[in-house]
Amino acid sequence: MYPYIRLAKELWKFRRAPALGLFDPHISSHRIWPWDLDPWRELNNGRTLTLFDLGRVPMSVRMGFEKVAKANGWGITVAGNTTRYRKRVTVFEKLTQVSRVVGWDDRFGYIEQSFWRGDECTSHMLLRYAFISKAGMVMPAEVIAALGHPVQSPAMPSWITAWITADAMRPWPPQRA
Repeated sequence: MYPYIRLAKELWKFRRAPALGLFDPHISSHRIWPWDLDPWRELNNGRTLTLFDLGRVPMSVRMGFEKVAKANGWGITVAGNTTRYRKRVTVFEKLTQVSRVVGWDDRFGYIEQSFWRGDECTSHMLLRYAFISKAGMVMPAEVIAALGHPVQSPAMPSWITAWITADAMRPWPPQRA
């Protein structure tokens, strides 16, 4: 079940937070509860992705996307990701999440997110997202312009552009057994 109450809490918590610039990090903290665990009593990999939502949504609100989206009938959808899980996370631990926009290309935007326990990174994700409307995809340049920013993306790190290139070579649809 999607954690709507936790999402509401995050939005409430940041309702008066200062606006974020397009590349400013959004920092949030999250407690790991028993229902976040898998049978091995550690943070479930799928729940990790859901908890990353709890950073992206308030970040987008703080950047002004909510108002621009409502005015234009736009939304955001996840279009792909790659995640590294490096350290075990167990019940009741408190993690710090860092979420930030890293850039965009002609079709997609890219966000980097990570969870930290003190100075130790427990997981890291690169997420590809698409802006959408009833008519289909909305090009990132149009959305970025509506937010009042220059439409040219900064250069993204080589590991991100390599991932974009590699993912473009992946066949779609996949071979069915």
